[in-house]
Amino acid sequence: MTVSEPEEGRAADPEGVRSVPSSGGLSEAGGRRREQTTGLTRAYFLAQRAARALVSFVHTNWRRSLYLRVISTTLVLSLVVMAGLGYVLISEVRGGLLEAKTSAAVNDHRAGLGYALAELREDESSDRERLLNDIARELTSRSGETGLYGVVILPSVSDERGWATVDEETVDESIPDRLVEQIRLSEAPDQQYHTYTRIETEDGSIEPALVVGAQLTHAYELYYVFPLQHEQEILDLLQNTVALIAVLLVILLGLIAFMITRQVVTPVRSAAQSAERLSSGDLTERMTVRGEDDLARLAMSFNDMAGNLQEKIQELEELSKVQRQFVSDVSHELRTPLTTIRMAGDLLFEDREELDTSHRRSVELLQSQVERFEELLSDLLEISRHDAGAATLGIESADIRDSVMKAVGDAEQIAERRGIKVVLRLPAEPCLAEFDTRRINRILRNLVVNAIEHSEGRDVVVAAAGDRDAIAVAVRDYGVGLKEGEEHLCFDRFWRADYSRVRTTGGTGLGLSIAKEDATLHGGWLQAWGMPGQGSQFRLSLPRRSGAELRGSPLPLVPPEIALGRNFTSMGDQSAKARGGTDDEEAL
Repeated sequence: MTVSEPEEGRAADPEGVRSVPSSGGLSEAGGRRREQTTGLTRAYFLAQRAARALVSFVHTNWRRSLYLRVISTTLVLSLVVMAGLGYVLISEVRGGLLEAKTSAAVNDHRAGLGYALAELREDESSDRERLLNDIARELTSRSGETGLYGVVILPSVSDERGWATVDEETVDESIPDRLVEQIRLSEAPDQQYHTYTRIETEDGSIEPALVVGAQLTHAYELYYVFPLQHEQEILDLLQNTVALIAVLLVILLGLIAFMITRQVVTPVRSAAQSAERLSSGDLTERMTVRGEDDLARLAMSFNDMAGNLQEKIQELEELSKVQRQFVSDVSHELRTPLTTIRMAGDLLFEDREELDTSHRRSVELLQSQVERFEELLSDLLEISRHDAGAATLGIESADIRDSVMKAVGDAEQIAERRGIKVVLRLPAEPCLAEFDTRRINRILRNLVVNAIEHSEGRDVVVAAAGDRDAIAVAVRDYGVGLKEGEEHLCFDRFWRADYSRVRTTGGTGLGLSIAKEDATLHGGWLQAWGMPGQGSQFRLSLPRRSGAELRGSPLPLVPPEIALGRNFTSMGDQSAKARGGTDDEEAL
């Protein structure tokens, strides 16, 4: 049906048949124009992209390559100097040639003028035209067979041209009207004038020429036309020679700059490569010393620096190894007497009810200090493991909510004694991840205990969250907070925010440092935020899969209410400035 309907339409309406090709032709023409426009637009964008890529490539190489900068600068300056010297040289030579040619032309014209005047005085015949032709031929013959100049005699009282013996039309038409007018208006009859012009040769080419003229009598003017083709050939040869010498000299200077730059850049690059290898840990890297110049002294200084650095690092490594070994040995050695003290202290602590009040207090203090001593030894052993790189992970899949609950349960007695409430904000769904439960439990217990100790009697909030790639736990307190810069110092060993404060929970000062090492061992983050009077927040972020790279955290480091307050403050300041003052000024 669809095919047959157009067939009937064409049979019934011939005009309609003629209109179809016309419409199709317009459509095809419009399509071609659109294709051409699209092609031009595409070509424009491709050219623009290529130009940007070229500019970016040149800019990048210009910044990175000392070779390119030195050689390019040398070539540009050489071109400028050679262009200036060539211009001065050619100008001087051109001036000298034209001055010599003009002087010789004026002398020849003066001699011809004297000869013509003498002939006119001696021969006063009535056939003045024949006499002038004879004079012109005689003067022209004096120029030689090569035709160094042409002679033209013009009448002064009319615009008619005069007589010439060498290519009359060409030589005659080469005399500028301005020179003719200048000579005719001159008050000195023997005054010579000259100017430059152009003459057309037999082959149709245009050549430069010099015209010298003066009044012969009150009725006639004598002109000499000197072609300057020979001088032009000399100048062309000189220009070509100067250009060739300039190009060769610029290339030579470029090669010289390349060789000189190479002598300087090669040792510098070698020093940079040696410094990179040295910074990467290869302490045996040394530079090759050649000669006794400044670069050789640089290489010797670098080698001395590398040697001293290697010695110092080796000394520090030995000292660190000795310190780690000492801490480990002391910790292990203290285990035995501490166990004995612990056993004796347990016996006394169990029978403390039978002792009087003073002795009972001493036994309780002894028990608490022994426990603290054990924690300190455990922390020292853990630190020595981290320093020695011997710390390992027992990875298992676990729910971070269980670790949070265990940490809060371990700190429950401390919170009750201080009258502090621990608020939990845990997700309803499990937050599974692969981590070492023992180390993560220790991190969270340390964070919760620290928050309770510094909460100043206010509540502590523990929140947990997870996304597709990571899990996080944030512990928030509303105590004294941290000063600016202390969010990094708090992870240093034995660091305390306020040394006048007394530890009421028996901390060792190594908890946060060990927690930081444990988080790093998991490939995670342990970060701190704090503000004086606003409390602090510690955030632990871990990847869900062990060994995966951590790219973000499900929980913010800065508490939402603090961030929201900053935004409101910023918006208020901007609106106040827009109104022409601050909020304080409006309040006043």
